[in-house]
Amino acid sequence: MQDDVIRWYQETREGKAYVPTMVWGTLQTEAYATVILRQVVDFLGVPDDVPAGVAKRMQRQKVLYDREHHYDVILGEQALYTNVGGPEVMRPQVDRLLRDIDLPSLTLGILPAAAPVDMFPVHAFNLYGHPDRAHVELVSSAVDITEQSELDPYRKAFDRLRSGAAYGDTAKELLQKARSFWTRAPIRSNADAR
Repeated sequence: MQDDVIRWYQETREGKAYVPTMVWGTLQTEAYATVILRQVVDFLGVPDDVPAGVAKRMQRQKVLYDREHHYDVILGEQALYTNVGGPEVMRPQVDRLLRDIDLPSLTLGILPAAAPVDMFPVHAFNLYGHPDRAHVELVSSAVDITEQSELDPYRKAFDRLRSGAAYGDTAKELLQKARSFWTRAPIRSNADAR
């Protein structure tokens, strides 16, 4: 699957992604990606290929630095607070977002939790081109939507979500707020939480 995603990213000059509750894969740190992929392996009971999966995820991030691609990404504010690996993983992850927000290849918006949006809550999705597709990851599988009549609502949804998102300095303020939260958060293991 990671090879397919890398190909889609390389073939897509202008991509879009809406991710309400976690950090978009192409902006994940190695530590964050490791926790996420470990959870997938443990939950689904699939072969443990976490190191290879993380390496592929890091490989696909090259599109952010090659000046041939552009990605318009909206993260839900919740993505900054969903606890993936605790403060020791989340602080560097938020730092990464603060560092990369000004990349020429990236338009990063944060959708504030209380933002008025003329759109009902929707699941995460990616829009790729050549051929045009919407990619939706589900709990047990993924769905690729290629019919134009089904793609149009995804484009419309993205535009409406974009209208409520914060960009530039306002987005950076939301990221700084999240970084402060993770700086103050006590380090606790999953065992401590039980």
